[in-house]
Amino acid sequence: MTDDDVLDYVKVAAKLLALPLDEARAQRVAVHLSRTAVLAKLLSDAPLAPEDELAEIYKPAAFVLHVNGSSGL
Repeated sequence: MTDDDVLDYVKVAAKLLALPLDEARAQRVAVHLSRTAVLAKLLSDAPLAPEDELAEIYKPAAFVLHVNGSSGL
């Protein structure tokens, strides 16, 4: 995708969402979107095996019900 393609996408998306973007702001959004796409590609291309994923060690805290019946949140 070229820089012009990203800028066109930003302008069309802003129009569809009724977001007022002047040319300078659309350019800045396009720069950030391009940068984000590059970072996402780097992460996507990283050579990780399933065993490299640490999500399996996540353990949510136990749900605690208080005496008055409300949750502990």
